[in-house]
Order: sequence, then C-alpha cells, then structure tokens
Amino acid sequence: QADLQTSSQRLNLSASSAAVAELKPDCCIDDVIHHEVKEIGTHIKDLSTYKQFMLKFSEKPTVNLSFFQFIQVLKPLDVKTKFYNAETDEVFLEAQIQNITTSPMFMEKVSLEPSMMYNVAELNTVDTAGESESTFGSRTYLQPMDTRQYLYCLKPKQEFAEKAGVIKGVTVIGKLDIVWKTNLGERGRLQTSQLQRMAPGYGDVRLSLETIPDTVNLEEPFDITCKITNCSERTMDLVLEMCNTNSIHWCGVSGRQLGKLHPSSSLHLALTLLSSVQGLQSVSGLRLTDTFLKRTYEYDDIAQVCVVSSEVKQ
Repeated sequence: QADLQTSSQRLNLSASSAAVAELKPDCCIDDVIHHEVKEIGTHIKDLSTYKQFMLKFSEKPTVNLSFFQFIQVLKPLDVKTKFYNAETDEVFLEAQIQNITTSPMFMEKVSLEPSMMYNVAELNTVDTAGESESTFGSRTYLQPMDTRQYLYCLKPKQEFAEKAGVIKGVTVIGKLDIVWKTNLGERGRLQTSQLQRMAPGYGDVRLSLETIPDTVNLEEPFDITCKITNCSERTMDLVLEMCNTNSIHWCGVSGRQLGKLHPSSSLHLALTLLSSVQGLQSVSGLRLTDTFLKRTYEYDDIAQVCVVSSEVKQ
C-alpha cells in the first residue's frame, strides 16, 4: 500500500482497491498514484510491504518493511488583498498575486466569486477599437517574483441595496479562484477562503451623493442629488441646514424640515449650488439636526466639482 501523511491527515494513495494476496519472486506491481496537493509543509510518502512467514520452531508476526520519502510542499503564490468601501455601497477589491516559485507561470484564470449579496464587475480589461483587451497585454506569463494587481468592483444586488442596515453589516465579500499552468503544462489551482472586509461605520445618519456634475460654469447654479439614510435603530425627525463657504454657496431655504425618517429608510434631496471661485472646489456646509435628541451631524468635503469660466467651457 502507498500512504501519504500530511500535518493534518493520512491518505491512501493506492489507485486500485483490490488487495494483492501474493507477489511472486521477480514480479512487480505497477500502481499509478495521484494526489492533489492542498496543504503546504512536509508530506511523508510511506511505501509499505508486508510479508507473513513461518519459522521451523516459532511463528513471527507480520513484518513491516517501509520506505519513507519526505516531500517538502512550498507555497506557489502569495496573494494579498485590499478593500475600499465607496460611498455608494460599492466595494472595490484589489488582489495582488505574486509568483514565488522559480519558474514562470501561465495565468489561465483569475476570477472573483462574489457572495450572494453582490454582483461583481472585473476591471482588468480596456476597450481598444471596439475590442476588449487585458490590461496586462497579450503576454499572460507571470515571471518568478513578479506581481500582478487585479481589480474588481462589487455592487450590492437590488434587493439588498434597498436595505441599508443589511448591507452595512456585510463583511463576507467572496473568494478568489486562480488557475495557472507551469512549464510542462501541469495545471495548478488555488481557491482562497471567504474574503472578509471591515464593515464601514456610517454612524447614525449617512449622507451620500447620487448625482453631481463633473464640471460647472462659474457663478451659474448647478444641481446635485443627495441621499440621506437612517442607519440607527430609532426614528429621527431631521432638519436640514445649509452653510455657505468661501467658494460654494447654497441656493434655497436653510432650516427646512425633512420630517420623520424611520430606521433603515432613505430619502432623496435635490439641492442647488453655485460657485464663485474657479478650480476644483469641495462641496461642504450641510448640517442635519435630529430634533428628538437635539443632535447635529456635520457633513463637509462631500464631493469635489471642477469650476471653470463659461468662456473656457465653450
């Protein structure tokens, strides 16, 4: 029999389950053994033969003649991940994959299998002349000690995006599935465990921008749309105040009553601004006050907008 001993388990590698009762002199047994390596560290291959024999005056028990071969299994890839939680409930994942072997690898597939609450979009291709090309070019080989960075965008599904409290606490994003080939065409596969992110802390009230123009004219009004979400477990009665800055001026009535907002509920606000200074300007100066607790939430540097003169834009 042929066994493989790892740090956590012992496996029988014999391809044929039928036992051989007798092995005659000068005969051999051919057995092809196969095992998919899933652990790193030392693997001990134990090839054992058993012989039962009788002596003239006494019986001897089974004699075990073993051959041990020590196989050191090294990690082929080093995978590092980074998460970025966007304001629009989107999650960006950057996966850094490094070849830490001594030979080049042919990267056959690197994909992200998202959790049940997300849809994933791969950001590793560019459109050139109507055709999609890999950002890594036509060469898909990863040389020894080289690193590639893969980027993915995860968006919550529609049925979960409407539930602010549910998406807020989701930490499981998905798992990476990596398939490669080595010099002689041997295929390797690595599937990570479920990737975990740090749940974003939005506080009691979350304010995010739904729409905002990229470029606006100097001293001309422009519109933005804000989304206000109650992330607490209580009902709020909100009042909106708008404070002007040196460059950004709000158009409208400050101190507007927004009414009651129940837990995990949202409302959309259409607001108008104008800028008196050119350049990249920050949208700031929104204040939300909960009249129940007399607590004020301040929102500055919500977004940036590029302000140009009307002549330059034309």
